[in-house]
Amino acid sequence: MSDLQVLLISIGAALIVIVLLYNGWQEWRARRSMRATVPETDHDILLQDAPSRREPGLFDAEPASATADDLSDIDATCEAVIDIAFAHPVAGDSLTQVAASITRAGKKPVRVFAQREGGGHRMVIRPDESYVALQLAVVVANRSGPLTAIEWSNLWTLAQNVAERFDGQIEAPEQEAVLRQAVDLDARCAPMDAQVGLILQLSAPQSPQAVADAAAEAGFVPSRGLWAWMAENGLPRFVLQIEQPASDAGIHRIDLVLDVPNSIPDDQAFSRMVAVGRDLAQRLDAHVLDDQGRTFQDASASPIDQQISSLYDQLDQAGFLAGTERTARVFS
Repeated sequence: MSDLQVLLISIGAALIVIVLLYNGWQEWRARRSMRATVPETDHDILLQDAPSRREPGLFDAEPASATADDLSDIDATCEAVIDIAFAHPVAGDSLTQVAASITRAGKKPVRVFAQREGGGHRMVIRPDESYVALQLAVVVANRSGPLTAIEWSNLWTLAQNVAERFDGQIEAPEQEAVLRQAVDLDARCAPMDAQVGLILQLSAPQSPQAVADAAAEAGFVPSRGLWAWMAENGLPRFVLQIEQPASDAGIHRIDLVLDVPNSIPDDQAFSRMVAVGRDLAQRLDAHVLDDQGRTFQDASASPIDQQISSLYDQLDQAGFLAGTERTARVFS
């Protein structure tokens, strides 16, 4: 084979590799684009619950008739579990109040799963059913830091109280392993956590009702005690934090906050918030400042968009797609 033939074959192989890589990149961009919602409309979007992604869990799948509360699974990556197996089935009406009282271990949220007699599990216990076990799933890291030995001990105490009351036997991982998992998850997620803000400094104090009216006119809707700018799938892009006046002096300042892990992936996330912020500022006769209190320059929006987009990519690659239930457990 001549040198020319070898060269031509090498060039052809390189071109094939380049085409395959380009197609792969295009497919990745397309998948990411599908995850982002389309641009906002001029209409208010009603708040609605979005379906959560199922994570690998400890139980078999429920029948198709199961409620949404029964379709959530324990997340072994983000949660540590204490299992309480009952010596005899326990009536649901006896467990309801007990399960409802277990919500936190220190600063870490706890989810309670009840395993039914005959199989399957519930997150909402039903009085007409009997249960053979409870699982207490605690988030091992969130914005308060990794799970501590005191918080894990707190959960143990809650589990022991349940076991003593219903003649149960406790099974759980070793504390050292749980705390190591917590530190690892915290170190993994901390670099991807970010909140970006804008300040609206009002020229003159406004009443809470006037601010609420302006927010509604600008397209914000009430959501979980805050005013949120919603994506078309009913999830918030960013929210308003209103500094409540200590007296009748009125409101002087409003903050717009984009919580990156808990927002919808968007290549123009910050620019969108700036545009909405400027509209609201005009309605309230306010100055737009950055989160350091300096006059905001629109030219800085594009670089910030790029940084936020990079964070969305990092979260996705780490298994924490922004705006999902799983991500909210850790970034809360």
